[in-house]
Amino acid sequence: MGEAGRDFGGYLIDREVGRGASAVVYQAHHSHLQAGAAPPVALKVLNEAHRTPVWQARLDREFEFAGILDHPNIVKMYRHGPFWLAMQFVDGGRSTRLRTLEDRLAALTQIAAALDYAHHCGIVHCDVKPANILSPEDFPRAGAVLTDFGTAHAVVEDVWRRQHNPEVSLPYTAPEILLGKAPSAATDEYALACTAVELVTGAPPFAADSAAELVDAHLRRLPPPLVGTFGSATRAVDAVVQRAMAKFPARRYGSCTEFVGQLSRVLAESPET
Repeated sequence: MGEAGRDFGGYLIDREVGRGASAVVYQAHHSHLQAGAAPPVALKVLNEAHRTPVWQARLDREFEFAGILDHPNIVKMYRHGPFWLAMQFVDGGRSTRLRTLEDRLAALTQIAAALDYAHHCGIVHCDVKPANILSPEDFPRAGAVLTDFGTAHAVVEDVWRRQHNPEVSLPYTAPEILLGKAPSAATDEYALACTAVELVTGAPPFAADSAAELVDAHLRRLPPPLVGTFGSATRAVDAVVQRAMAKFPARRYGSCTEFVGQLSRVLAESPET
């Protein structure tokens, strides 16, 4: 599956650009145009083992939620069909490829704005992590892009449906999700804080040898101190991260933008940056 030239809904595959547990992402082009005649698209195709109604529903959900959001830092959706969807192609890679702290903070600022916009529209992303933040080759002229709304949650669903067994990316998962509660804007803020720690230090906040230990850390432990990473500003950075990762959602910052703004401010005061 997925060899060059294969057609999905009028999109011809050019090459593979990414592979996950459930799907492969290809660079593709419209079949009625020569490759290179128009901007390419990213074609996400479920692998054979995941071509089930459950995974098709997740793909439909990703297309629906991202499709109703119109923001420069949220991936644009084009079309979808059985086991595939076509979306904006971002030619750089994951946010972890950004080399400078300045660029990484700029990406975090852009993604915070995108998340706040989604929250204003009643949608919680529910899977914020570095792998779902893409940075184009010409960053910072073209901004970071938030992708993968496959596990997103509409706030209005709280009345009708609870996610009893939500899919999670454990290094970035808020305590309330692990306790079976409904996600909120603060849930994305917690995940963005975990992401920010990884982008500025190279690793997510908690290190653990097992999933059970990681769950326990999110539920009971404070984020580990950054141990002098940012000179005299380190304690201030720790305080910002600890608030954004508070165990109770109501104790976090009022928005993702407020959190990243505070983080950027204290880092700007560090002689190490």
